[in-house]
Amino acid sequence: MISIIDRLREPSGDLTVRPDPGPTGRGLALPVLALLAVLIVSVVVAIGLGPAAISPADTTRYLWAALTGGTIPAENLTGYQIIWEVRTPRVLLAVVVGAGLSVVGVAVQALVRNALADPFVLGVSSGASVGAVAVIVLGGFGAFGVHALSAGAFAGALAASALVYLASYSRTGLTPLRLVLTGIALAYGFQAVMSVMVYLAPDGEATHTVLFWTLGGLGAATWGSLPTVAVIVLAGAFVLHRHSRALDAMALGDETAGSLGVDATALRRGLFVITSLMTGAMVAVSGAIGFVGLVMPHLVRILVGARHARVLVLAPLVGAVFMVWADLVARTLAAPRELPLGVITALVGVPVFITLMRRKGYVFGGR
Repeated sequence: MISIIDRLREPSGDLTVRPDPGPTGRGLALPVLALLAVLIVSVVVAIGLGPAAISPADTTRYLWAALTGGTIPAENLTGYQIIWEVRTPRVLLAVVVGAGLSVVGVAVQALVRNALADPFVLGVSSGASVGAVAVIVLGGFGAFGVHALSAGAFAGALAASALVYLASYSRTGLTPLRLVLTGIALAYGFQAVMSVMVYLAPDGEATHTVLFWTLGGLGAATWGSLPTVAVIVLAGAFVLHRHSRALDAMALGDETAGSLGVDATALRRGLFVITSLMTGAMVAVSGAIGFVGLVMPHLVRILVGARHARVLVLAPLVGAVFMVWADLVARTLAAPRELPLGVITALVGVPVFITLMRRKGYVFGGR
């Protein structure tokens, strides 16, 4: 705590919040470049691998042809379509969702000052699940065509966010404990509603679809579903990083943040809106994928410390790499069947999280 306050202290001795110095700090360039290189290699490998394996050379050739308008021989047309039309949007969506969940995890842990918080602790994913299940079981949002499920999930996420906000708001504003308790309570309510709709579903196919969606997956990724969620995640990550110093202050407590010139109530309200929009957009296209937003922030804090200016730069890269490989395992381990992505992230996340808890010297949340 003292070290962070010292970093916020002016030479004169006055405490103030200085403008964010920039997207990266000293010593951060090397890990960023290394992670970017790992991410690019991971993306190319993941695009090439699958039930129909395509060599890295052909994968690169198809991608280059698609990006530059090159020609593809007729005998290679099937491989080109697999690479460009099926796998590339899916792997890029894995990058976006992995990065986004990691960033939101960092922000939500600061928002509620709880190291065990993740993007779904505020009930947003449960609300999105209710919206998606309503579309699957009851129909609706037909005007959105193939994106009806995503539209229903996003609408459910926004409705859940509004309910959590209204139920937790009081004269004293939004407090971390009230936000968490309200989110957990409403999440149970949303899950009960979803269970009733699944129980009353007229056919088993709808139940199977609902179960797979609630466990998360990127099988529905298309070029059409990628831009919206990518823009929301990038914009949200940029805004959160611009407030990284204020997040440092708020992590020390509302009174300390106030003494540093940070309006914790206004900042918490803005964080709630941004993280809810980002979570709703991601859940709408991928379902509820757990453990990424919980584990990745802690892994990054071990590497670079608790300062949000650094964590918010590396966490999305680490999360993107992890999600690319998790999705690759999900679609190849039991091929031709596909495993729910949430199962893979849980199988990896649980032992990693337990290892973190038992790691000597690590303080959760860096505090």
